Amino acid sequence: MKKVLALIALVALAACNIGYRYLESPPLKFSELDYGFPVKYIGESPKIGYVDVGNPSAEKTLVLVHGLASNLGYFKLMIPELAKSYRVVAIDLPGYGHSEKGDFPYGMKWYAEQVRSVIQALELKNVYLSGHSMGGQIAMTYALNWPDELKALVLLSPAGVEPFRAGEGKWLSGVITIEGTMKTTEEQARVNLSRNFYNWSEDYEWLVEERMRLAKSKEEFREFAYAVDRCVQAMLSEPTTDRLGDIKVPVTFIYGKYDGLIPNPYLHPGFTADVFKKGQEAIPGSQLIEINNAGHMLTVEQPADVALAIKTVLNR
Repeated sequence: MKKVLALIALVALAACNIGYRYLESPPLKFSELDYGFPVKYIGESPKIGYVDVGNPSAEKTLVLVHGLASNLGYFKLMIPELAKSYRVVAIDLPGYGHSEKGDFPYGMKWYAEQVRSVIQALELKNVYLSGHSMGGQIAMTYALNWPDELKALVLLSPAGVEPFRAGEGKWLSGVITIEGTMKTTEEQARVNLSRNFYNWSEDYEWLVEERMRLAKSKEEFREFAYAVDRCVQAMLSEPTTDRLGDIKVPVTFIYGKYDGLIPNPYLHPGFTADVFKKGQEAIPGSQLIEINNAGHMLTVEQPADVALAIKTVLNR
């Protein structure tokens, strides 16, 4: 009987600890993030990390901008295929990844200016700007301010299409805080990340490990948490929803059929397709591409399908 009770206790203990795989893992500095491609740097205050791969003489250049609380590594599964046909430049936004962190005026217009500074410094031509989630809102902000500098927008499950009323925005801005990000447990991180996927699996555990190891670099992780907090405020205070009709470059929306974050499941229960259908209607001539078996993080969950969709757009 004692052996049975001991076995039950061990099973229970294992069950309790299943969410804590990385307690003993070493800290990871943001500068140590491995994207599988060499990281280059440009600019000062902020210094911006980026990867530049593919054919530098290619006719078309694809610039990739990541979303909230992520980094350019969230594109790494797509980049090899895209680099076969285009020059691909993926940027770590300031406050994230290899880029400098600090007390910068984080905002959608400011971020668009930083992306523009990279494009100008590298003298990129025939630029197709693609942003995921928050990166999509940054891309739209860029197009609204400097439309003549872009060939087209390729928006991947973009923020900035779904509208939020003032009260909703206030509630949403209170959900993500600096202290909340700092104190996120491994179990919470796994749950939060899994909400970005249609079908979470062990294949995506690297995201949890990365987040928890980065959190052990406490000072820099606090700066990252500050950037995340400011970005949420900026997305709400610099909306693009009412300005979609002013975008004058070709636009394609690519979204995951089973996106669990758009529309916001707490404030606007409904269907993702309906959100982007309204976006399409607001931008004359824009296109929609739906990716099956994908949630919000379609660049990680279905990278081959997303890469094919992007190539379809650029080759159109």
